Amino acid sequence: MREFETYILPNGIRGIHRQVRSSVTHCALVVNAGSRDELKGEYGIAHLVEHALFKGTERRKAYQVNCRLENLGGELNAYTTKEDTTLHATVLRHDFSRAVELIADVIFRSTFPERELKKEREVIADEINSYKDSPSERIYDDFEDLIFKGSELGHNILGSKSTIARLSTNELHSFVDRTYTTDQMVFSSIGNFSVNTARSVVERYLGSFDATRRTYERTSPLAYEPFALLQQRHTHQAHGIIGARGYGIADKRRLPLALLCNILGGPFANSILNIELREKRGLSYNVEASYTPYSDSGIFAIYFSTDHCHSQECVELINDQIRRICREPLSDRRLSVAKRQFIAQMAISMESNEGYMLGAGKSYLLYKDIDTLEEAYKKVMLITAQEICDVANDSFAQLSQLIYK
Repeated sequence: MREFETYILPNGIRGIHRQVRSSVTHCALVVNAGSRDELKGEYGIAHLVEHALFKGTERRKAYQVNCRLENLGGELNAYTTKEDTTLHATVLRHDFSRAVELIADVIFRSTFPERELKKEREVIADEINSYKDSPSERIYDDFEDLIFKGSELGHNILGSKSTIARLSTNELHSFVDRTYTTDQMVFSSIGNFSVNTARSVVERYLGSFDATRRTYERTSPLAYEPFALLQQRHTHQAHGIIGARGYGIADKRRLPLALLCNILGGPFANSILNIELREKRGLSYNVEASYTPYSDSGIFAIYFSTDHCHSQECVELINDQIRRICREPLSDRRLSVAKRQFIAQMAISMESNEGYMLGAGKSYLLYKDIDTLEEAYKKVMLITAQEICDVANDSFAQLSQLIYK
């Protein structure tokens, strides 16, 4: 039996459900629409729409949207990424239908009233200012903008204050009409009821809306020139990123690259870069490697912070370890330990029913399938030291670098 069971509504919305023993239910509507679907002149609109979904519908005022689940002890929240927007709720099992009804209301009947948009623009402007005060976060966006320069992926999710200030109610409706189509939606749920019950409730509230289909295709990013840039930010520390584009989510090399990033700079004290920069030399409090796959591309990045006088030393040490992992395949023991760590991380992350539900929804949206944990573990265990070496040589062939000083 599959961990998740699936269904599809007549209007094209797909559903995915897992039955578990719990008094709490988690559910989400995942929409395949994010900042890469924005047109020039509307950068930041996907994120603004996510905020504005809570600001009133044809049936509810803003305070009624916010209180509907909270008065029951539940919660409603949302987030936006480069490629998707997710509206998710947590409630007690017997309040599942209320959560589904509210999600349907805000997704399909939001009115984006101008008086509410005015307030929300100020909230997002404050969010942008807060982000600018955090160089450890800002450098990731600046690096990604450079890596994907000139493409749909090459701009900040938050947008700029000037653009946000002039986006109108009509423009938000136009964006939603263009991108929030039923063929690009998945409803994901985890709770103590059958898939038939889940489908019945979801179809009652989401199945009555007309079927719509996306009329455009995303453009894959073009090739780019590697760079090495130093930007004066007058920060107390130097912040740096070394990285490049990564594999897309459908590429079979995605999993070896994710494992490689974990080996280099995962959340363990024995990751290679943590040992070299922090444990051995005390140069950096924070060094980490990350990999974010997109539908047709991706990005991996090694981030570090250090005193200004040690930034070049850190760069050299990181590059030394990159060259080494490209040249010398991991020993059987080192690879075995890395796999056990990676699998344990996956298992622990799935202990959260909410996290599992959100991950499964996105996976089903992109893959039209979901691996069981056992299937994912098997794929990890089949990765060889030579595969990791090959992926390292391919991925690290043309590195780029951005340093804040």
